[in-house]
Amino acid sequence: MAASSVCRAGCAAGRTLLRGPRSSPALMSLGRNRGAATYAQALHNIPETQVTSLDNGLRVASEESGQPTCTVGVWIGVGSRYESEKNNGAGYFVEHLAFKGTKKRPCATFEKELESMGAHLNCYTSREQTAYFMKALSKDLPRAVEILADIVQNCSLEDSEIEKERSTILQELQEIDSNLTDVVFDYLHATAFQGTALSRTVEGTTENIKRLTRADLAAYIDTHYKAPRMVLAAAGGVSHTELVDLARQHLSGVPFEYKEDAVPIPPPCRFTGSEIRVRDDALPLAHVAIAVEGPGWSNPDNIPLLVANLIIGRYDRTFGGGKNQSSRLATIAVENKLCQSFQTFNTCYSDTGLFGLHFVSDALNIEDTLHFAQGEWMRLCTSATDGEVKRAKNILRNALVAQLDGTTPLCENIGSHLLNYGRRISLAEWDARIAAVDARMVQEVCSKYIYDKCPAVAAVGPIEQLPDYNRIRSAMYWLRF
Repeated sequence: MAASSVCRAGCAAGRTLLRGPRSSPALMSLGRNRGAATYAQALHNIPETQVTSLDNGLRVASEESGQPTCTVGVWIGVGSRYESEKNNGAGYFVEHLAFKGTKKRPCATFEKELESMGAHLNCYTSREQTAYFMKALSKDLPRAVEILADIVQNCSLEDSEIEKERSTILQELQEIDSNLTDVVFDYLHATAFQGTALSRTVEGTTENIKRLTRADLAAYIDTHYKAPRMVLAAAGGVSHTELVDLARQHLSGVPFEYKEDAVPIPPPCRFTGSEIRVRDDALPLAHVAIAVEGPGWSNPDNIPLLVANLIIGRYDRTFGGGKNQSSRLATIAVENKLCQSFQTFNTCYSDTGLFGLHFVSDALNIEDTLHFAQGEWMRLCTSATDGEVKRAKNILRNALVAQLDGTTPLCENIGSHLLNYGRRISLAEWDARIAAVDARMVQEVCSKYIYDKCPAVAAVGPIEQLPDYNRIRSAMYWLRF
């Protein structure tokens, strides 16, 4: 507020200087039209994503932009969903060992080589994907691909390094337990997909991490690190022809045969409306997540649901704007001093998903926050307006265009798209899908997934005020006459 007061105080004295010459309406209109044309041209002038398949089934995809740097990585269609109760956490363990060298490169040599390149190596594991990617200078693309191929095919798995990483992962599990946002989302998966592979965490259990052996990790790699499930993706200053040649040189030896002679399909996962409550009155704030079953990656209903989520928006007490925010739920939260924060989410998997809302509240405002949140869901099902849909569509467009900022998000976008959709979906196509959404479509799609559906609920902290599940379920519809 102090900064805005200073701005207003100085504005009166220098208003004429700040305003400058008044532009005519015609010139202002011309500027707006030029801006709209630039946006449309930007969508269609994005370099084409080129895709080539090797003989072993590995796909090579790239987008060339002529930048001095590039990001290249290997995306693998495997994660904790492909694990069992006994080896849950094996994928996360293997990912950690990527930084510990290979059979060709001991740990010290591996680290020195990365430092001499000035490159950044990163990796992650999710429930359905594993990725190893590197950002480097464009001239170092051959070395980067060779190193990534070495990591994927020749992971060291030395007993000494395994024991070091075992201690590191056990410490990470303790840190994760202190992050209540991560904890409540793990609980949400555990109850929503109970009895299925998606209920398990990516990191695995403490018991499994203590028990996993070198043979278990080697068996995991041999089973899942196959060429048909891999994508070599690159973005930035890369030549697709060169990338394909490098892939043939370093990755043509990745095995492609399976015991069953077919790429394993992830086990089906059913959604169950249910709840998990972990009451701990010693905690200062409660974390609550509520979700219904959402669509899989390739389902066209995802776009209207993303628009619906952006209508609800997100809120944190540290945000400016107060009760003048565009989000109706955020305005209610400010006026009634409800939650500390809330955020919507639409988590997708190959054949299912979670569409919901997570909020953080003190012990005395849980019921009211949940009441207004479910009320917003019902309003989207029955009376979403054209104005708020238009605003949400513009926010979604902005988020999509932001993917153009940097080679790393572009590379990740390419790799994940080929695994999730089988192709790279262009921004022009996304924009066309967004443009087709209107208020009626939002109402119909929200009614399909939200209205009168059994939700999954997870809550941690001082949650005595959280309503009974039957009351939460009864708020998933309105009695209308």
